[in-house]
Amino acid sequence: MSTNPSRIFVARLLGLDVFDPLGDRLGRLRDVVVLSRGLRGAPHAVGIVVEVPGKKRVFVPMTRLTSMDQAQIICTGLVNLRRFQQRGAEQLVVGELFDRKVTLKDGSGDAIIEDIAMDQQRNGDWLVSKLFVRRGTSTSRLRGLRRGHTLLVDWSETLQGSENDPQGASQFVATHEDLKPADFADALQEMSDKRRIEVASELQDERLADVLQELPEEDQVTLLSALDNERAADVLEEMDPDDAADLLADLPSAKAEELLLLMEPDEADDVRRLLQYDEDTAGGLMTPVPVILPPEATVAEALAHVRSEELSPALASAIFICRPPLETPTGRFLGVVHIQQLLRSAPPEQLGSIVDKNLEPVSDHASVSEVSHTMASYNLNSLPVVNSAGRLVGAVTVDDLLDHLLPDDWRTHEDGAPIRKLGGRIG
Repeated sequence: MSTNPSRIFVARLLGLDVFDPLGDRLGRLRDVVVLSRGLRGAPHAVGIVVEVPGKKRVFVPMTRLTSMDQAQIICTGLVNLRRFQQRGAEQLVVGELFDRKVTLKDGSGDAIIEDIAMDQQRNGDWLVSKLFVRRGTSTSRLRGLRRGHTLLVDWSETLQGSENDPQGASQFVATHEDLKPADFADALQEMSDKRRIEVASELQDERLADVLQELPEEDQVTLLSALDNERAADVLEEMDPDDAADLLADLPSAKAEELLLLMEPDEADDVRRLLQYDEDTAGGLMTPVPVILPPEATVAEALAHVRSEELSPALASAIFICRPPLETPTGRFLGVVHIQQLLRSAPPEQLGSIVDKNLEPVSDHASVSEVSHTMASYNLNSLPVVNSAGRLVGAVTVDDLLDHLLPDDWRTHEDGAPIRKLGGRIG
């Protein structure tokens, strides 16, 4: 690196591509790792966390970086691809220092860290030199409530609070808005329990619901239990009914019933129906809210329904044709119209004239083995589920089936159990 002093703000580095010397992309910068020096001075930046293909986060030491500016980062190409784990004295700038409260030594009160500046010393080391802070800040899940003015201060002009002090998470949430729920959940698994709860508390209900569905069951229970009951019920309402039922099934029965009573009646009814089934049956796997239309509906109407952003690709792959009522349990199940058939048919055509009546539904008490055999035999993305009266009660999608067939710990990191701060980095 250049020996000329330079200054870089961490927030401007986030999301930048990291390249090797030949210009091949290694991954994307997600955080900076600093090491506290205690009373000896400002923290020392020891490396960066890079998200490589496969969504794995690895550690790249600062000594392996040959160039770093606000446009791109270039490293030597020698990178240990073992998943990043923190050592005890290390801190993540985005994950732990952003949103932390500090006290200004000039007596003007407290402030919240929004960004950190690193200066490169003549010996090549990078030190945290400046803090970009906001005074009089009020953090909230509702955006637009942030107040106070900002200022740039030296690290030495502030008093740092304890790691156990309450901490906001608005900066972390804002800098990770681009992550898909599964990737956000992966980032949460790398945090301490305290920090994970703080970040979850900052998320909007819908976003938290999406992220919860991608976490291991144990973490789902921990985070939901950390919320007050009113908010926990709101989050459960935003979850897919089958995922909400799975989560409630892992809670003590009294707690689950308390939350069900706080949910909207219609949402709670869907979940209660699912809780009646054994988890190893079609009823225990299914979602009770597939796309259902009457035979008189047109192809144009069906296409409008499957365009909904809220639908998963698996659920959007088929329309289930039923007699009224059209909410599960429906009237008599008539058949399925697949998305390919919709695309091949004229918009005014009625669904009843193109319905596939040859696809046999499965019973809500059918075994997982029967469900998987049927879906594999006919290459299905979703399978209708009916009760003993021939009424549609839901649909099993391929992602529901995979979630059940994969090992219980499949949502944990491939290196083993979810990583905690207590782990140590090797190499």
